[in-house]
Amino acid sequence: MIPDETLLDPSLRQAINDAWENPEKENAVADLWKEIIPGVYSTQFFNLERLTDFRDYLEEVIKSQIPKRPPYGIQLNRYGIMLDPRSEGHLAAPNFQTFYNDMMNRYMRPIARLLLGTYGYDNQTFGFSIQYNPDKDKDLHAHTDASAATLNININLPDEEFTGSQVDFHDKTTGKIVQTIFEPGKAIIHRGDVPHATHPITSGQRSNLVVWLYGDHMQIPRANTSSYGSSDNSISKFDEPKNITAQQRWNIPDTPKDTFAPF
Repeated sequence: MIPDETLLDPSLRQAINDAWENPEKENAVADLWKEIIPGVYSTQFFNLERLTDFRDYLEEVIKSQIPKRPPYGIQLNRYGIMLDPRSEGHLAAPNFQTFYNDMMNRYMRPIARLLLGTYGYDNQTFGFSIQYNPDKDKDLHAHTDASAATLNININLPDEEFTGSQVDFHDKTTGKIVQTIFEPGKAIIHRGDVPHATHPITSGQRSNLVVWLYGDHMQIPRANTSSYGSSDNSISKFDEPKNITAQQRWNIPDTPKDTFAPF
């Protein structure tokens, strides 16, 4: 199979396509996302009926002779792969790169602008896959991301169960920690400056795609500025910079990709 937009959840795909045709319909996109804490949202992102095909495709690519390297970020993840062309050893299969770029341009960027107010800090992309296992790469300590927005998508199949591997998000407005668990095809989008950590996985495996947006030369919004949206899911209450309009949110930047990468 060739990965394409049919991998996306049908409801999300329809709402996104409608918003590209008419940005004033973007509220329907926001309505699909559930707020976990301010600056952190979740939804069904991938179509469960297509996940098996996608995983089979990735397995074939991994087994191929295409050069690739695992991500060396906060810590080494031995089973992961770099996704973005700015990274040496990235997953360079042309049809995957077409899908990756479409996912970032048509889906992630406008969603991040809509929910998180990242306009102006999202021209550049970065991505990698990760896999948590009880024997290796089993957890991740508390950290923030070098991104304006992070989209973390689980690609486990419905019958690939695991225990542990809960993700903690720290609500800086209340000081509370909110815990969530990834389900097959579910995604979490969050501001890069939201502290989060992954508990040790105790059985099974958890596989995710993680993609970031940030500005040119790796610029990200400063903490505690008004660049980010409010915790309310109403578009009209978002406190975006420069009175960004719906039409501006639903466009693709024309600036070229630079060569800066977090790792």
